[in-house]
Amino acid sequence: MATETLTGPTASERMAHRAAQELRDGDVTFVGIGLPNLACNLARATHAPRLFMIYESGAVGAIPERLPVSIGDPSLVTDSLAVVGQADIFQCMLQRGLIEVGFLGGAQVDRWGNINTTVIGDYANPRIRLPGSGGACEIAVHARRLLIVMRMSKRTFVETCDFVTSPGHRVNGRSRQELGMPGGGPTRIITDLGVLDFDTTGEAVLAEVYPGVTPEQVQQACGWSLRIAPTLRAAPEPDASVLRLLREKLDPKRLYL
Repeated sequence: MATETLTGPTASERMAHRAAQELRDGDVTFVGIGLPNLACNLARATHAPRLFMIYESGAVGAIPERLPVSIGDPSLVTDSLAVVGQADIFQCMLQRGLIEVGFLGGAQVDRWGNINTTVIGDYANPRIRLPGSGGACEIAVHARRLLIVMRMSKRTFVETCDFVTSPGHRVNGRSRQELGMPGGGPTRIITDLGVLDFDTTGEAVLAEVYPGVTPEQVQQACGWSLRIAPTLRAAPEPDASVLRLLREKLDPKRLYL
């Protein structure tokens, strides 16, 4: 019987795979909807079967049999450790420092990892009014590690965010320590072109590129003069088994892919 030939990974598959690799077995993870949701369930299906997933809607220790389509998906309730109110999620878990990994994305991100999900333009008279913070600010402030997952363009990777919804490593020239934020701040930005790490000053630095992508292409998609790590790594590609898992089992209807 002929074996189906798989096409190469898409940008979304690369991002989901790379984000999943940031998760360790047993991590307590605050799961976001979109590619972070896919990444967490991919990690749990491969190298991190004991990944402890918490959803903003109140599902604690969720073990969904299928990929949840939203934070209110009934699949999150079945076999979960508990279902609690949002106040318990934020006050008893996130604000107590119990969340090891948080995921965020947004409309804008800057070189310090600040994220904007509030407005494009002036706050009082914006060009675009965005959904706002939700739990994003709390996640950015309190999570021990923060992963940012965003597609890269000059529209989204900007010199200065129009509004800082979720703080990164420096806000208006002041560090997280000066502002009294207990969490660790952003650790990586995972994009469709490569991966940005943060140096000791808190500035984003290009550390990885996907096969076929050059640093010049990444710079062209970035709204600031992006620093490049002295040793640029090749971002790992998902192999055939991961692609089949993503396409045939986790997201066959292409909800996120």
